[in-house]
Amino acid sequence: MNVLTELQTRWARVSAREQRLLLLAAGVVALGLLWWLALAPALAVLKAAPARHAALEAQSQQMLRLQAQAKAMRAQPALGADEARRALEASLKPLTASAHLMAQADRVTITFKGVAADALAQWLATARQNARLVPSEAHLTRNATGSWDGTVLMLLPAP
Repeated sequence: MNVLTELQTRWARVSAREQRLLLLAAGVVALGLLWWLALAPALAVLKAAPARHAALEAQSQQMLRLQAQAKAMRAQPALGADEARRALEASLKPLTASAHLMAQADRVTITFKGVAADALAQWLATARQNARLVPSEAHLTRNATGSWDGTVLMLLPAP
């Protein structure tokens, strides 16, 4: 006898009440599987969609702001090496006790000692905006007090 025939025979021997209960149990298991495999993941994605959309929208707006800032910086006339060095020196004035500038031909090395993170970030933004320079190398470490020590190397434009 094959397996299907044997199952049909056993099913026929089970009372009608037990058949209904077995069908009900199978239906509950099928609904549970349907929920677990199909509906719950879809509802989780649907529930998270507004927050994800808002995060992506904020990221898109930030990228657009950065794009506009980059375009504005590209539109500015290029600075010569002397002008860039003077602008860089001027940007270091708020950090006089914590920063030291050393210029060698087309390279400028700025050494920092105990600079707060927000002051360092502000200086980098100012140097990028006013001197139109970005670091080509940076070796910074956080010291025991939570401030930053290290060096930043910037390349001046060709004369």
